[in-house]
Amino acid sequence: MSGPVSTTPRIALVDVHKSFGPKTVLAGVNLAVTRGESLVIIGGSGTGKSVTLKCMLGIMTPERGQVLIDGTPIEKTDREAFLNDFGMLFQGGALFDSLTVWQNVGFRLRRKPFALSKQEARDRAIAKLARVGLGPETADLFPAELSGGMQKRVGLARAIATDPHVIFFDEPTAGLDPIMAGVINDLIRELVTEMGATAVTITHDMTTVRTVADNVAMLHDGKVRWHGPVGEMDDATDPYLDQFIHGRATGPIAAIR
Repeated sequence: MSGPVSTTPRIALVDVHKSFGPKTVLAGVNLAVTRGESLVIIGGSGTGKSVTLKCMLGIMTPERGQVLIDGTPIEKTDREAFLNDFGMLFQGGALFDSLTVWQNVGFRLRRKPFALSKQEARDRAIAKLARVGLGPETADLFPAELSGGMQKRVGLARAIATDPHVIFFDEPTAGLDPIMAGVINDLIRELVTEMGATAVTITHDMTTVRTVADNVAMLHDGKVRWHGPVGEMDDATDPYLDQFIHGRATGPIAAIR
């Protein structure tokens, strides 16, 4: 008989505030991500999406409030263990130009605590490349020899190389044409479901939202304006959310000129 399922959020932000000089970016963010959930954070440019993600990762420290990992303040957690259990797909790919594709994918696998041999890391990398639709012939190519869509797939293979339980996606379809963006969105949804991972995605692409999200949180003016299931998003009455998801020029969100 299995034990009770934990109801403690995998990641939680409690009244988080973060400023840069006189500019307040986060003004009391409250947000929880449950184990196995795919949360997508939306909002316009400069609304604090990336800062929220960096606070979740512990890269930035809020002036007020707490970031909790499995109910424990992030500063009291086993930082190394948490970092070893997450994967990240960066907005620009962030591949190492001087390393081959398989070396990029297997970069962390060669280091502690995984410490696989060169051949083991290469084999694992090729398996992960196959999972994102890239054949073994790409393994010894360099990033500059790949299209933008292929580079994004390599980044995705690297994000899942260690079979992480938490994956972060930073604008996963940025710079891609609509067809390749759709392919990447579908891959993300499949992988997150298949792995049972907890996923946090930040994006302004509504197609990404509708494809990969279980739940959606909208940031505006440093706070969460709306948070709920993706299926309830279109019927929500919040004017900020309504303007954003429909891309209307008029509404409470002022256009930056």
